[in-house]
Amino acid sequence: MIITIDGPAGAGKSSVSKKAAAKLGLNFLDTGALYRALAYALDKNGIPPVPGDKLDEELEKLEIQLSDGMVLVNGTDVSKEIRSPHADRIVSPYSALPQLRARLLNLQRRQAAFGKGIVAEGRDIGSVVFPEADVKIFLTASAEERATRRYKERLAKGEAAQYDEILLSVKERDRIDSERETAPLVKPEGAHLIDSSHMSEQQVVDEIVSIAIKNNAQFTMHTLKGIT
Repeated sequence: MIITIDGPAGAGKSSVSKKAAAKLGLNFLDTGALYRALAYALDKNGIPPVPGDKLDEELEKLEIQLSDGMVLVNGTDVSKEIRSPHADRIVSPYSALPQLRARLLNLQRRQAAFGKGIVAEGRDIGSVVFPEADVKIFLTASAEERATRRYKERLAKGEAAQYDEILLSVKERDRIDSERETAPLVKPEGAHLIDSSHMSEQQVVDEIVSIAIKNNAQFTMHTLKGIT
């Protein structure tokens, strides 16, 4: 069983995917963390987001793992570093590189072989990585709402934040993700559209679970975790 959740940056894909997976008894695949980890490591090692032999050589040296909620690069936990404002700024240029996307494609697909299935989120997860997924979701929200959420998140963490700067960053990332030549951000064919601009996180999770139940006989009300 594979459920994919595509959508732009800041739409809340990771948090709702994780909670929907828990309710449905499936594994959660945080593809965004994989891309962030590679971008972080390449940037830290002074490798710019430019195709070439040097990029290929560096990618061969990097081992990415998701373990017990942690993101590891060559055995080092980088979970905090990949969620920083700097990581937000650099991830799209790196993610647009064909070499980087190819490096992670098989890694993502292998995750579907474990357990009962997965809920996977990303920007090309339903269009490229798992085009034959059982259930596809396209989760979005207005740029203004996504910027507001990120602004509040940073303030809650005690970080400095300027709403206008965040909004510009969100719009620029949308442009890069939508215009890149390799696997651009699109609504996958057959995907259910959910606009979360005026929805709570729990409402989004419930909607995803409801769609999964209606579209796959694997799930019944008595087998779902957290649902009575």
